[in-house]
Amino acid sequence: MARRMTIGIKSIDDFKEYTMAIARGEHKPAHNEPKIWFDSIESMAQVLSTKNRELLRIIRDEKPQSLAELAKSTGRQRSNLSRTLRKMEQYGIVALTKEAKTIKPSVVVDNFEARFGV
Repeated sequence: MARRMTIGIKSIDDFKEYTMAIARGEHKPAHNEPKIWFDSIESMAQVLSTKNRELLRIIRDEKPQSLAELAKSTGRQRSNLSRTLRKMEQYGIVALTKEAKTIKPSVVVDNFEARFGV
C-alpha cells in the first residue's frame, strides 16, 4: 500500500543549515516535516511532472512485473523508464526489486504534500 509523503523546497544553503542544525542537536524534525527536499520548484517538477505522475498511477494500478512490461503499457523507452524510476527510487517514491533477471517497479508513495516558502 502506497503512502503520503511531505516534500519541501529549500535552497541548497538553507538545506545545509537545516541539516547542520539537526546534526548539532539544535533541531529535531517533527513527524510532519518534509522527508524529501528539492532545491527548486523546477527540480520538483522534473521528478513529479504530469507524465511521471501518470507513470506512478500506471505502476500502482497495473502492477507491472518488469520494466519491459511497463515500457509496453506506457509506450516509453525502457532506458528512459529505467533512468526516471532510478531517480524516483533515490527520493523514496518507488521501489525497484530485482527478481531473477528482471526489475519489478512498485509505488511506495502516491500522494504528495508540498511545503515551501519564500
